[in-house]
Amino acid sequence: MRKLSLLAAAATSFLLTTTASAGTTVIYAARIITDPAKPPQGPSTVIVTDNRISAVTPGRSPAPDGAEVIDLGDKTLLPGLIDLHVHLTGDPGGDYRNAAVEPNEWGVVVGVKNARITLRAGFTTVREAGSGQYTAYSLRRGTDEGVIEGPRIIAAGPALSIVGGHGDVTGFREDIHDVLDDGYTCTGPVECAEKVRKASRAGANVIKITATGGVLSQQGRGLEGHFTTPELQSIADTAHSLGLKVMAHAHGARGIEAAAAAGIDTIDHGTFADDTALKVMKAKGSYLVPTLMAFEGIRERLGKGIYTPTVEEKVRMTMGHVGQAVTRAKAMGVPVAFGTDAGVFEHGRNAGEFALLVKAGLTPREALASATTVAAAALSMESEIGRIAPGMSADMIAVSGDPLADITALEKVDWVMARGRIAD
Repeated sequence: MRKLSLLAAAATSFLLTTTASAGTTVIYAARIITDPAKPPQGPSTVIVTDNRISAVTPGRSPAPDGAEVIDLGDKTLLPGLIDLHVHLTGDPGGDYRNAAVEPNEWGVVVGVKNARITLRAGFTTVREAGSGQYTAYSLRRGTDEGVIEGPRIIAAGPALSIVGGHGDVTGFREDIHDVLDDGYTCTGPVECAEKVRKASRAGANVIKITATGGVLSQQGRGLEGHFTTPELQSIADTAHSLGLKVMAHAHGARGIEAAAAAGIDTIDHGTFADDTALKVMKAKGSYLVPTLMAFEGIRERLGKGIYTPTVEEKVRMTMGHVGQAVTRAKAMGVPVAFGTDAGVFEHGRNAGEFALLVKAGLTPREALASATTVAAAALSMESEIGRIAPGMSADMIAVSGDPLADITALEKVDWVMARGRIAD
């Protein structure tokens, strides 16, 4: 039996990626949060066999012969975190005109960097919320196969949008639009159904739509609804018939209401959600994914010549409302799931969202649940991720302190295991 301290485990992580996945790993922790809904446990042993959790026992159980042993000392072990809204293939502050000069392949290069950073920040599953054609799919395959270090990726690929709306190529001459267009704009329910099927055929795990105007696009006609009700219904019905969920970028209240009424599964951003929109979300079972960190990243860049006047005007219109939807959603019983819009701010800062959620009214326990059990349920993956329990994927992190007492403890992650592989 070979014993490795936490530091030794980090130093030999790449080798352990292979050895741990092939056999048994025993993990000792001083405290463990198996599920945010349950009280923390004291010293515990977690056994991982062939990349899955096979046992969770109190105390320090003997390790089987030949097992890899990880002693986390006085750390708290908890489930790997889930971020439902990231853009791994982009970094903040880029000029929108870069779309005309950078090939999609560059997004894969950037994505490899950001996938590694995101995993080390404790996020073992992410939902990639819009990228160039095939870039996120390439990253997904790379992390699935262990070729690159990164989280499990639920990938949308290019977002569906209306012609000239948020998500479409705007700000260029029409002949340039024709060259840059990925082919995912649609008009009318029939064409929108076709584009959902096209995204499914290309490899999307989830359908992303831009249901309203957006803050950071050159489209300058407000933040309300873009798609018609028949278009939204067609998108939702077609995606669901294919076994796919739909995530909607949505800011304006009436656009949120229309998207939820059509059966869209998650409302991302939800900035101006009012009681009427939230009532429809609750009735339809839509989740709110607030992405509060996105506005922190925007705030840091406001007035510095990074954004165009069109964007700055929309930013100033939005800032005073950030976080209010979370407070209302909690009061009305709408589930709040964790998402950050990483890429609008620097990747790796994702856990800053927790403190913002608590500031908006969630308890630390509710905030942690939003990134574990609630996010897993939003993905319909609650039997795979979000908890530490036998049969679950071996996705775990370790931090100092108790995040249920101080949520900022999650901003510094000391150890990560994703799908049985130990990250550096």
